[in-house]
Amino acid sequence: MTQMIFVNLPVSDLQKSRGFLEALGAVNEPRFTDETAACMTFSESIHVMLLTHDKFGQFTPRPIADAKAGSEVLLCLSSDSPGSVDSTVERAVAAGGTADPSPKQDYGVMYGRSVADPDGHIWEIMWMDAAAAEQGKDAVQEAIATAI
Repeated sequence: MTQMIFVNLPVSDLQKSRGFLEALGAVNEPRFTDETAACMTFSESIHVMLLTHDKFGQFTPRPIADAKAGSEVLLCLSSDSPGSVDSTVERAVAAGGTADPSPKQDYGVMYGRSVADPDGHIWEIMWMDAAAAEQGKDAVQEAIATAI
């Protein structure tokens, strides 16, 4: 069986957060969605569980971090091209996100932007040139150093 990941995020407005992730390309899985949680699927192995604060609190005794005041996680989604990075960010902004809370990254072989969701979680959208990626991190780092 392929290992899966379920990222669990506390959200203040379940429907707004669901719309935001749909703008990023996720699809709702209704079998695991109710008024307290929404399972959002990016692929067969990548899922984001959006949980109301009350629901999230059932899984941890720790307080919920204010993602608008601090960074607790960076989430990164791959993209097919630099243009698709931009269009994904535009869709996410239209769904209530805030564009570019972190600086754009344009290194020739890598292009990325970020968008904060309505609760402040940072979602990076990143494209990397496939040929550069095949050569490994040293080649990518060299290309980035040259671009800076």
